[in-house]
Amino acid sequence: QVQLVESGGGLAQPGGSLRLSCRASGTISNFGTISWHRQAPGYQRELVASITDGGRTNYVDAVKGRFTISRDGATDTIDLQMDSLKPEDSAVYYCYADAITIRRASAYHRSFGVWGQGTHVTVSS
Repeated sequence: QVQLVESGGGLAQPGGSLRLSCRASGTISNFGTISWHRQAPGYQRELVASITDGGRTNYVDAVKGRFTISRDGATDTIDLQMDSLKPEDSAVYYCYADAITIRRASAYHRSFGVWGQGTHVTVSS
């Protein structure tokens, strides 16, 4: 069973930046698509950005030009750089992998439809 853990959430001022990271419970071998989603109180969870193992990225219109999703080979994480933050970006941010294979203790593990536990982002002055 593969697990995902998000980090990097917190409080930022409008116009500020935060960087979220999504780490798997082992060394990432390959994946289909890993995406970041967010859910604000009273709203449905929505897709924010996604990246394929091949590096293709996609963004929801609301964050285009402000957020950047990337794979950090050094830290083995999928990061979401969030710049020019707005109060409406406040939400719990979740990492999701539709299919992911990791290597842990010399064994490979593959899981489908994996969600992280979420990290809170609050944008407020």
